[in-house]
Amino acid sequence: MYQSQTVIGRTLAAKDAALEDCIWPEDALHAIPDWVYTSAAVYEKEIEVIFHGKTWNYVALEAEVPNPGDYKRSYVGPTPVVVSRAEDGSINVFENRCAHRGAEFCRHSQGNAKEFVCPYHQWSYDLKGNLQGIPFKRGVNRIGGMPKDFRNEQHGLRKLRVTTRHGVVFASYSEETEPLEEYLTPEILADFDTVFPGKPLKVLGYYRNELPCNWKMYHENLKDPYHATLLHSFLVVFGLLVAGNKSAMLVDTVHGRHGTMASAKSEDKYAKVSDENKKEMRSFHDGLSLRDDRFLEFVKEFDSPWSVTMQTIWPNLIVQREMNTLGVRQIVPNGPDSMIMQWTMFGYEDDTPEMQRHRLRQGNLMGPAGFLGLEDNEAMKFVQEGVRRASTGVNVLKLESGKLGTSDSLISEAAIRSMYAYYRQVMGIPVGGAQ
Repeated sequence: MYQSQTVIGRTLAAKDAALEDCIWPEDALHAIPDWVYTSAAVYEKEIEVIFHGKTWNYVALEAEVPNPGDYKRSYVGPTPVVVSRAEDGSINVFENRCAHRGAEFCRHSQGNAKEFVCPYHQWSYDLKGNLQGIPFKRGVNRIGGMPKDFRNEQHGLRKLRVTTRHGVVFASYSEETEPLEEYLTPEILADFDTVFPGKPLKVLGYYRNELPCNWKMYHENLKDPYHATLLHSFLVVFGLLVAGNKSAMLVDTVHGRHGTMASAKSEDKYAKVSDENKKEMRSFHDGLSLRDDRFLEFVKEFDSPWSVTMQTIWPNLIVQREMNTLGVRQIVPNGPDSMIMQWTMFGYEDDTPEMQRHRLRQGNLMGPAGFLGLEDNEAMKFVQEGVRRASTGVNVLKLESGKLGTSDSLISEAAIRSMYAYYRQVMGIPVGGAQ
C-alpha cells in the first residue's frame, strides 16, 4: 500500500510540476526527467516558446492549394490555422479563430472558397484573412451596431509569416525567425532537396491518428536508430535497415535540433545477418518471405547514397523516404500525453502510372496501421504509460556516452542528446537537480 501511494504521489508531482521546480538532472547529457513528458506547465511553455516562438512550422504542400480560393485546415502546434491561396496567387496562413467571439470558422479539411464566413455571427474574411464584412454593422434603424470608430482593418484574423521551399509551406509566429534555408541548415537541406527537388508534387492520400504519448517522443523515435533493428521485424528481415548496412544518424551542426536517420539497402532482396548479430535481435526471424516480392523493389530515382531517410525537422515535421514511398508527417501536440499525427503521402506529377502504383504499394509500410508505424505507436504508448505511472523519474541515455551530434553507428543516442541540449536552452531549464 505504501509503495502504491509513493507511485501515485510521484505521478501527480510530475503532472503538476511547476516550471520553477523543473530542474534537469546534473548528468544532463545522459538523463531525461519524466516531467518533460507529463507536466502541463512544461507543455504550455513549449507551445509559447517553441511552436509559437522562433521556429518554422510545416503547414501544407503547395500541391494541396494549387488554385486561387483553395484552402486547407492545418495546425501550428495545437493552434488551428487555415492555409489559403489568394486571388493574386500568394499563400496565406492565419488562425482559424474568428476575431469576434473566437469560433473556428473553417470547418472543412480542404476546399475552395471566395471568402470565409463565421457560422456564429457571419463575420466574413477574405482569402488573406482580412475582415471584409459584418452584418448590421450600423445597427437596425440606426439603433445598435458597431461604434463609429470601428475599423475593419484593425480586426482581421491573426496572420502568420509564410515561406515556401520547393512546394513545401511553412509558417511562423515570429518576425525574428531566420530565413528557411538558414533555419534548416546545409546538412538537412541536402536530403530535403533530394525529396523536394522543385518539380510538381502529386498528393496520393492521407492518414490521421492519435498517439497517447508526448509529442517529443516522436522526435526521439526518429533520432533513435537503436530501436529500429530491434523493434521492427520487417526492417530487419527484409534488409531495409540492418546493423552492418551503411547507415548514419545525421544531425544539424548549428543547433542539434534537426536530424536525418539514413540507411542504404543492400542489393540482396532479403537480409544477410551474421549469427552474432542475430543473437542480439529478437526481432529477426529466419525463413520469412513475402508472397509479393514487388514490395521490396527499390527503383533508384535520386542522386543519393541512401535508400531510406527519415528527417526530423524541428518542431513538427517528418519527411519520410522509405525506398520509393514518400510522405510528410505533421506533429500536432494535444496536451502533455497526447499528439495527433497527420500523414500526407505523395509522388510527382511526372510519375508513370507504374511508379504511382509502386509508391502506393510500398505505402503500406507507413501510416498508423503500416508494417512499421504500428510498432512505433505501441512502443511510444508504453513509454508514456511508464513515465506517467512509475516512480524512478529519470530516463537513461548512455549509448555512445558523452557524444552529441552525427553518428555513423546505429547503436547510439547522440542525436537525442543533441536535441535535448537545444531544448533545455530554448526552454530555459536549469541543470543541477538530483537523480
